[in-house]
Amino acid sequence: MAFHKIAFFVGLFTFLATWQAWGKVQVTMQDSVKVYRGQRAEIPCAYTVSKEPSAVVIQWFVAGESGSGRQRVYYGDDARSIVEQGTDLAERIRVTRSASGSVLLAIQDVHLTDECEFICQVNGRSAGSQEARTQLRVFAAPETPVIEAVYSGISVTSEDPSKIASCEARNGYPIPRITWYRDRTPLRPVDGQVRVETQQTQESSGLLTVKSELFLKVNKEDKDAEFYCEASYDSPDGMRMSESRVFNITVHYPTTAVELRQESPTGLVKEGDLVLLRCSANGNPAPPFTFHRIRQEEGEEVEEDLSSELDLLVLRDVSRADTGVYRCRSLDLDSYTDYADYVDVKKDMSLHVHYLDPPKVVPKAQVLEEGESLMATCNALSSLDTHTVWLKDGQQVDEGHRLELQDVSFNTSGEYVCQVTVPSLPGLQSTASLHISVRGPPKISEPESTALEESVEKWINLSCEAWGFPKPSLTWSSTGAQNWHEVSHRETDNLVQSVVSFTVTSDLTASCNATNDFGTDTKFFSIRAIPLTTTSSTKVTVTVPPPKRVQKEGSGVIIAVIIICILLLAILGSVLYFLYKKGKLPCGRSGKQDIKEKVSKDDIVEMMSDKTEEAVLLQGVNGEKKPPADQGEAYLDVQK
Repeated sequence: MAFHKIAFFVGLFTFLATWQAWGKVQVTMQDSVKVYRGQRAEIPCAYTVSKEPSAVVIQWFVAGESGSGRQRVYYGDDARSIVEQGTDLAERIRVTRSASGSVLLAIQDVHLTDECEFICQVNGRSAGSQEARTQLRVFAAPETPVIEAVYSGISVTSEDPSKIASCEARNGYPIPRITWYRDRTPLRPVDGQVRVETQQTQESSGLLTVKSELFLKVNKEDKDAEFYCEASYDSPDGMRMSESRVFNITVHYPTTAVELRQESPTGLVKEGDLVLLRCSANGNPAPPFTFHRIRQEEGEEVEEDLSSELDLLVLRDVSRADTGVYRCRSLDLDSYTDYADYVDVKKDMSLHVHYLDPPKVVPKAQVLEEGESLMATCNALSSLDTHTVWLKDGQQVDEGHRLELQDVSFNTSGEYVCQVTVPSLPGLQSTASLHISVRGPPKISEPESTALEESVEKWINLSCEAWGFPKPSLTWSSTGAQNWHEVSHRETDNLVQSVVSFTVTSDLTASCNATNDFGTDTKFFSIRAIPLTTTSSTKVTVTVPPPKRVQKEGSGVIIAVIIICILLLAILGSVLYFLYKKGKLPCGRSGKQDIKEKVSKDDIVEMMSDKTEEAVLLQGVNGEKKPPADQGEAYLDVQK
């Protein structure tokens, strides 16, 4: 009996379990869905029903804050799909179902307020109902962090940490986190050294802004450090970061050392230079400076105040008197809160101004006789080693402080320049001169040629140069010259040069005479005149020179006159010849005598013989011959 009871209860239990499993509903959803603000969110819901019901009802709810209460936003079954009105999601959601047993809730343009828990409920009627939940998370990436650095300067002597900068990351969600870095190393709060103050603000849009301020006790090394901030924030893809720009800070620290240097000139200093001395300090900001010149008076150091321009001391047109010790002193009083802590920081430097005095030449001037000797000296006082050379007419003639001249002549005369230089300091040099005159009779420089040729009516220049001391005088004389004049004349202490120009009309001889108290020298020039034309002794030539370039009207007149003269001569010759042939002119002795007498009375021509009558007649007609260059006409030249 007991056994039957046990079997009955086991069978009943198995039946009930099978019946529940046959009618159960199962719903599955993700834990969360992440999306950026403004994008589209899709929340899936999958369900299964073990016994196919006649209808399945799908409902979506939004859980209230802190999980209390719920609000339906959607209802749907096989026949209807209803979006509940009056909610913030009413215009932005859409629900789709598939035959495979899944539901998708899509939300357009997600708002920050959409971040909540969504509930998907599936009712299988006789199979029962079940629901699942998904948390919708909304994100917004913040703007790039903005730095506002303190540029006024931060003192290392401040007792408390000083504000370095502020960093602000705007419009993020959830709230961004800010981290400060120095040279790529995170700065963590340290009591008395590093402090960070953070402030959060919610904008009207619901987005969050965070502002962080960094306070730091700076040291001198921070002047070269690079600072920046980093904003880290959550996103659908995980953690992200955004860095600000890198900035430097201005660190104020006291001066512990100064430097005084010669800025110009870069090398040695000579008299007359412009000297610039600049003072610099290792403090920041650069402190004011004072300049002094140090003197020793009765064994004690005395500072002479000098006028300067900020950190620059200008010494103009320096001389050897400016040689000495110069001092630069820092006046960095602002860097010390307690005057008792003040340290006198200064720097000295020595300035040496090099010099070269004008040389002294002994003797300064000298008059010598030909053949004598001379030794001159040139000495100059200098702070550096010197080098001395002697120059004459720009050419070096000797080296060293002594000048020795042996067996002097007129060529020795002139100005000798003693030039003293300092090899180690270019530009430092000085000169003095020595004038030497060699006394004696004048000497005329040998000309290139004394036998010359030139065409008649041409000009020829003759040059004469004479040396001597005292300075000679030059005179010119000539034979056969009708016209001459001096073209140029030049004189120095012991030289005279003269250039004269002669008109060549015939052979001539010219002489140049140089004279002073000690004698005379003369040079002769022979000029042979070259005729303009040459003639033949056996024939008559008619030479018509090319016409000169004259005006157009003058050329026509000259040609016409020449033609008329030739025609007249031809006519006259024909008439005389005709009379002679006709016997109109007597040919006997008495006749010839009459003709001679008649001709002598008229001063025309003399009849010599029958063979020369025509030539005599032509000569009488032509008259006196004239050079073609002067007449510009044709002429007859008859020579025996």
